[in-house]
Amino acid sequence: MFDLLGGGLLGSIFGGLFRLAPEVLKFLDKKNERQHELSMFQLQTDLEKMRGEFKMEEKYVDYSIQQMDTIKEAFKEQAQTAKEAGWFASFVTAITRPGLTWIAFGVYVAVKAAGLTIAFQTNANWAEVLTKSYDEDDFAMLNMMISFWFVGRSIEKYQKS
Repeated sequence: MFDLLGGGLLGSIFGGLFRLAPEVLKFLDKKNERQHELSMFQLQTDLEKMRGEFKMEEKYVDYSIQQMDTIKEAFKEQAQTAKEAGWFASFVTAITRPGLTWIAFGVYVAVKAAGLTIAFQTNANWAEVLTKSYDEDDFAMLNMMISFWFVGRSIEKYQKS
């Protein structure tokens, strides 16, 4: 009797297990499928993010090109206006920036010379007056003028050729 019961019981257990096995496999397969879909979605969002960044860079390049074209047109128009205005207006336009620079430099030198002159007249220590009157701001101003006229102009000439 135990053999009959054991055989039927074992058959039922194995039958039940084999009946559940496809369901367990389907569950595991769906879990893997959902994991795959999630990773694909993450890859797709990363791709879209990169496309958006690329489009932004593309727009920035287009904007920069438009700016350069606008500056180029402004220079052409300025040159045409200078030609039509005559030699005197062109001369005044061309001399304005350097003239203002020389005036500013002249005033700067005059102030420094006046300080030394006052130091000589009052019998002060002129070396101390000179070292205290020339500080970081003076050095920065002198560097700015030198770099504008010598470095900046050289770069502009290099870019034109």
